[in-house]
Amino acid sequence: MPDHDSAAWQPRMTDTEAAAEARRIIADAYRPVPQMPTAYRDTTPLPAYGPTPPVPQPDRRIVPAWAAGTAVAGIGVGATCVGVGCGIWLACQGFAAVTLTSVLFVTLPIAAVAAVAAAIGSTLRSLKATHTETHHHYAGPVWQETNTITAPAYGLIARNRNELNR
Repeated sequence: MPDHDSAAWQPRMTDTEAAAEARRIIADAYRPVPQMPTAYRDTTPLPAYGPTPPVPQPDRRIVPAWAAGTAVAGIGVGATCVGVGCGIWLACQGFAAVTLTSVLFVTLPIAAVAAVAAAIGSTLRSLKATHTETHHHYAGPVWQETNTITAPAYGLIARNRNELNR
């Protein structure tokens, strides 16, 4: 047993103190975490005259429509190539017997034509959907300014000076 004067000696807790400490630790573990707000709306009134602050107009699309259409068309073309390849293989194996092979040989070209038609339709639909319009709705006086800066670059090494003189 260690001596009372050594640094390793610590007093023991009583059973009631140990039970109280255990209850405290368990209560801390199961205490709900305070929730942070995920959104904030500024309720400060807008000025009656003057510049209007920008209004967020979020765009929820993750992938542009033309990119999704291109991906679908690519999948259709890939499936078509696989179907045509299987059809050629089945034709080489023999198509006189009425077996699963012959049934697949008859149906695969039809499926290939359907896959090509779906890919073409998806491509046309996605090309039609590439034109999107954005409408801005403002309340109050708004100052809209559009600047076009033409900066010619001559010679082997070009130096850009992005200066806007008003």
